[in-house]
Amino acid sequence: MDKDRVIGSAKVVKGKAKVAVGKVLGDAKLKSEGQADKVEGKILNAVGGIKDAIREA
Repeated sequence: MDKDRVIGSAKVVKGKAKVAVGKVLGDAKLKSEGQADKVEGKILNAVGGIKDAIREA
């Protein structure tokens, strides 16, 4: 498993937490940061998946 996949998964979790806290506190900035973290994490996870597929080929 590529390290990008691990980092990406962690960013997705971090983003979900930020979104949840932002909703509770009514903080739109925190919610948007959380959404950005989630997207970045998903992209890193996809890049890591591609790297894994290339290594296996």
